[in-house]
Amino acid sequence: MNIFIGLMIPFIGTALGSGMVYLLKNKMDPKLEKVLLGFASGVMVAASVWSLLIPSIEMAKEQGKIAFIPASIGLLAGIVFLLVLDSVIPHLHVNENEPEGIKTDKLKKTTMMVFAVTLHNIPEGMAVGVALAGAMAGSGISLASALALSTGIAIQNFPEGAIISMPLKEEGMSKHKAFLLGTLSGAVEPLFGFITILLTSLVVPILPYILAFAAGAMLYVVVEELIPESQNGTHSNLGTIGFAIGFVIMMILDVALG
Repeated sequence: MNIFIGLMIPFIGTALGSGMVYLLKNKMDPKLEKVLLGFASGVMVAASVWSLLIPSIEMAKEQGKIAFIPASIGLLAGIVFLLVLDSVIPHLHVNENEPEGIKTDKLKKTTMMVFAVTLHNIPEGMAVGVALAGAMAGSGISLASALALSTGIAIQNFPEGAIISMPLKEEGMSKHKAFLLGTLSGAVEPLFGFITILLTSLVVPILPYILAFAAGAMLYVVVEELIPESQNGTHSNLGTIGFAIGFVIMMILDVALG
């Protein structure tokens, strides 16, 4: 039951954020958007370090491996994995006009915007899944720490859900459909989390690599998309402030509950 709850918490965060489409009448304030993007970046960076990379290094030591090797290999592999997905899947980021990935004229702008957020949610689902798998395996990651990671990602998913659902409404989509697509973009998180748990439970010795893999994938999203978007144009300092707040909150959650 705890595993199911841990997988669903981030999804609920996305759904609640997408629900803001019913409460906000106009376009989201650009300043608020920068703060939220920075906040999401801070949460993901702190989660990558405290919930994934440090446990990966400590676990490798316990297994008698050279501590930094699994973390290094896994992190780079995670970055390459997201780089490939980013290059292949057609997607369009909020406030951008030029789509990325394989060129196609068959997909609508709104569909590619949903794909962009869905792409970001894949590593987050993997991160929660591997942390829960580590807790199940008794590998040094406590269930409280895994749930702290899940809660931290849910917190940053709230603004992410709003950031995708609001532009969908602006593109002419109904509030109900914008909410539904915004929510569905987060459905990949419990799915990939469950898949990661299955894979990790089969091969426990590779857990340090998978922890670092998830960290690398999340850091790719932060460096490639979230931070540049939060620093674009004026008032970039708001993105930096949001980053600091998100980082500290996630750090506190992990240390206090871990």
